[in-house]
Amino acid sequence: MTRPEPPPFSLGVLVAVVFIAVETLAMFVFSRATHQHASGIVYLIGVLAVSVVWGARLGLMTSLASAIVYNYVHTPPFAALRPLSGGELRDMGIFTIAALLVSALSALTRYHAREAWERRRETDLSAELARLMLGSANLDAALRAGAMQLKQALDLPFASIELEAMPANSYRTVFPLRDGTTVLGTFVVPADLPAHTMERLQQRVVPALRSLLRAARDRADMIQSLQASREKATSLAKEQAALRRVATLVARGASPADVFKAVAKELGVVLGGYPTTLLRYETDGTATRVAGGNILRDRESFPLTGDSLLVMVRNTGHAARINDYKTAKGANAEVAQSLGVHSGVGVPVIVERQIWGVALVMSTALEPLPADTEIRMARFTDLVATAVANAESRTQLIASRARIIAASDEARRQVERDIHDGAQQRLVALGLQLRMLESSIPPELEAIRDQASQAANIATGIFEDLREIAHGIHPAIHAKGGLGPAVRTLARRSPTPVDLKVDIDQRLPEQVEVGAYYVVSEALTNAAKHANASTVHVDVESRDAFLRLSVRDDGIGGADTGNGSGLIGLRDRVETLGGHMDLQSPTGLGTTLLVKIPIDHS
Repeated sequence: MTRPEPPPFSLGVLVAVVFIAVETLAMFVFSRATHQHASGIVYLIGVLAVSVVWGARLGLMTSLASAIVYNYVHTPPFAALRPLSGGELRDMGIFTIAALLVSALSALTRYHAREAWERRRETDLSAELARLMLGSANLDAALRAGAMQLKQALDLPFASIELEAMPANSYRTVFPLRDGTTVLGTFVVPADLPAHTMERLQQRVVPALRSLLRAARDRADMIQSLQASREKATSLAKEQAALRRVATLVARGASPADVFKAVAKELGVVLGGYPTTLLRYETDGTATRVAGGNILRDRESFPLTGDSLLVMVRNTGHAARINDYKTAKGANAEVAQSLGVHSGVGVPVIVERQIWGVALVMSTALEPLPADTEIRMARFTDLVATAVANAESRTQLIASRARIIAASDEARRQVERDIHDGAQQRLVALGLQLRMLESSIPPELEAIRDQASQAANIATGIFEDLREIAHGIHPAIHAKGGLGPAVRTLARRSPTPVDLKVDIDQRLPEQVEVGAYYVVSEALTNAAKHANASTVHVDVESRDAFLRLSVRDDGIGGADTGNGSGLIGLRDRVETLGGHMDLQSPTGLGTTLLVKIPIDHS
């Protein structure tokens, strides 16, 4: 009775026949103990049972069949039909009324059972649809799977859920799924469905679909937003890492060429693999490629003519873009078109308020470059500008140092010449005169002769001291044989024992030899005066286009370039020559001075 649908009608007929047969046989058993009129009530059991399960029609048929069998079998004349008596008609009426009442009650119960069953199926269906539509990252695939579930659950010929508005026609009926005025989608079913099915879909399925689709759309939008945020955060992190790498190069004083290459490489990666080029504006009305630009192949120079990002950036001093090169004209535009370039962006490199160059990014894709390309490129061009400004400042500083050192060397050279040509010559003459005077004094004037000899010796000592002073002012000694003999002379004169190794097979540029001489001289002087060293190891070698100096002692250490002008002056001189000086002097562990100077300083 609680089944949504009754069992098959044929099964009901069979059950009715069985009931009547069993009841008839039972009548024979109870006929002797029961009045015939009362015993007919036995047939009511089968009538009620059939009416409950199969309804009024089969119940009435069972009631009529029971009356006929009872009349034929249990009332005389036996095995023959006769007109029904009043009591039998009354019993049959009771059977009929009972069958109708029971079947009506059964139908009502079955209706409610069917209703509950359908709602349970709809609840299960809604749960399955929610799982499909809210648990899948692909909404289209989830809608196809959901439509298949609806088709199977509702026994529909076909069903689909579309994410757009669709019109109805003679073959299909559509149920718009809206959220206010916003069309979320359309539920499509066959047009020839029964009215009660259409009503059921309209009242119970469509509202659930609308809510689920709205939630699915919201979830998809949320996932898309989160994905976009995640991608943006990842992109920003990559960009910041790239900026840090370039900024580190700039901070370390890397050459502009290295910075240019790094910027072109990092920009290409950050912007998604688009070809990136750095160009420098020249005074002859052209722009020269300094880094990147593989897409430009072997071209190095470009004229500032026509519809060109080079011209636009040069004329305005601001970022510019071309979204479609098809309409651009000029030599540069023709080059871009021949290379398949569709769009490009240029950002200026401004150094000291002057346009130094431009960074270009070009795309062969049909869609224009992203709107934030200019802003992202500007962060890198600022670093390029800083690198260029630093390089120019460094070049000016080195040139200034070189001029100062050259002027100082020239002044030292002039003083050395003046001493040699002036005071030294006069001291030589004085010494000769004193020797002549000594030789002319008679032997008997021994005291006077000894005084003259002492005066000559003093003059000779003053001459030697003055010569040492002149050598300290400017190492002219290196001109006699080069850096090797000059360093050996310094080692011989050092009050601290020196272990010297010299490996130089050629004469070096004068500035390099003078600079190296001063390094060794200052290091030996410091070792003798401050280090309390027992031995100094000096290695001098020229190899691989560099002059390398190493001065190591076993003294007390603790030397610092910030504690004296001598080491600071050495560093300035070495860096002016394009070299590098490294001082290591831990307390108690001696001092090591390492110098590397390029031989071809030009």
